[in-house]
Amino acid sequence: MNYNFKGTGVAIVTPFHKHGTIDFNSLKKLIEHLISNGVNYLVVMGTTGESVVLSKDEKYALINFVVEEVDNRIPIVVGIGGNNTQLIKDTILSIDFEGIDAILSVSPYYNKPQQKGIFLHYKEISGVSPVPVILYNVPGRTNSNISAETTLKLARNFKNIIGIKEASGNLNQIMQIIKNKPKDFLVISGDDVLTLPIMAIGGDGAISVTANAFPKEYSEMVSLCLRKNKKQALELHYKLFDFINEIFAHGSPSGIKAALEILGLCDNNLRLPLVKVDKSVQLKLQELISEIQKET
Repeated sequence: MNYNFKGTGVAIVTPFHKHGTIDFNSLKKLIEHLISNGVNYLVVMGTTGESVVLSKDEKYALINFVVEEVDNRIPIVVGIGGNNTQLIKDTILSIDFEGIDAILSVSPYYNKPQQKGIFLHYKEISGVSPVPVILYNVPGRTNSNISAETTLKLARNFKNIIGIKEASGNLNQIMQIIKNKPKDFLVISGDDVLTLPIMAIGGDGAISVTANAFPKEYSEMVSLCLRKNKKQALELHYKLFDFINEIFAHGSPSGIKAALEILGLCDNNLRLPLVKVDKSVQLKLQELISEIQKET
């Protein structure tokens, strides 16, 4: 089961119409764009999908739509996380997991729990989840780090906790996890610009924002890393390098939505408090996209 999540996962955006409702037609177009260009799985309702500004009904509608459109062609991971453990458990128990292959659960944010609290939080989630659980460590957003020790303790104690999306940027911590983890526990890059270095030290792939725009190139880079083809992987890494940095210049998903509009995949609409990137970033993205397309 764990091998379903090796390679490239995409933290898919949620397209919106100008008046704010979910643009399901563009979502369908984006799903086909991703599957036809070789991504390994989709992550729905992550940070990139603006999950925190979706209503409960919208979340259910989004999950149902993606499950129907994907139609078992590739695995689906649903983001279910937060800083209220009981609410997460209630949410998991309320969902029909038909067609859903795993959940991605971000570490509790804002209330800054101790490591013991983080461990017990995931223990509770593990106990109610009918599908595998992928931990998500992103201290830049949560202001709270899952230590290597806590990650390893969770990996060893709960069979359905199958991996971690690591976006700490701390390669020393990531190496501690990779060195000491159970054999089948996955370490997945959560930082697009560090995917190649993380895979070089033993990582298993990425859950990518960039791959919304360039799924073929990003997936090929990850595949080359898995096949130990360093030279060609490095070429693709640097082909995408400036673009990756630019889509995060004003935060995510503002940058990737601007890029997707340039590519004709969805309109650049966000929900407050997120706003569009400024004109200078938009122009730079246009330039970088043109360069990448010329090289393809």
